[in-house]
Amino acid sequence: MNEALASEAAHRHCQSLQDALGRFRRQNLGQIIAWGGHLAAVLPVGGRLLAAGNGGSAAQAQHLTAELVGRYRDERPARSAIALHAETSSVTAIGNDYGFDQIFARQVEAHGRPGDVLVLLSTSGGSANLISAAQTGRAAGLRVWAMTGPRPNPLAEAADETLCIDADSTATVQEAHLVAVHLLCEAFDLASAAPAPAVRRAPGAAAAQAAALRRRMS
Repeated sequence: MNEALASEAAHRHCQSLQDALGRFRRQNLGQIIAWGGHLAAVLPVGGRLLAAGNGGSAAQAQHLTAELVGRYRDERPARSAIALHAETSSVTAIGNDYGFDQIFARQVEAHGRPGDVLVLLSTSGGSANLISAAQTGRAAGLRVWAMTGPRPNPLAEAADETLCIDADSTATVQEAHLVAVHLLCEAFDLASAAPAPAVRRAPGAAAAQAAALRRRMS
């Protein structure tokens, strides 16, 4: 392999990620903080997070659920979170009986309750099984969040809220999604640890959390 070409490709990859994270840092930290605060209001009182993705995005979704059931960094109670794609018997049975497009929607129908949160990850935003899950979730009263690549895309339109990573490379989008997953867990932990009245009344609380997340990304 030509080492000069490999080095140039590696630098382009790193620059692509750096640019994407710069845009994410400027535009989307407030959204992640709001999502973390919402989870802190839902999960400790019996709510559930459902998550799904395909391929590499499945790994990212399962990473998120593992951090919530286990822990991100500090000790706290376990929270209910299920990675739908990891339910292999359900996925294969549903796919066999109803088709691949229904492997997540059927599980959302089974496990989701009004007020729960459904997180769907897709680099393209065009996966039919995730779009179907989003539609089923919203009809059932779940809050549907999507993490995708650039707009416009069908999943972004089907979800209640979408975090779109502005990058051309699938790898860059997935890498930025992992950062978003970690920051979501951090925002959740910070919101969970703070006394609820103080969080509601403290002026500039969201700005302070955003500053803390920016410092960690520096």
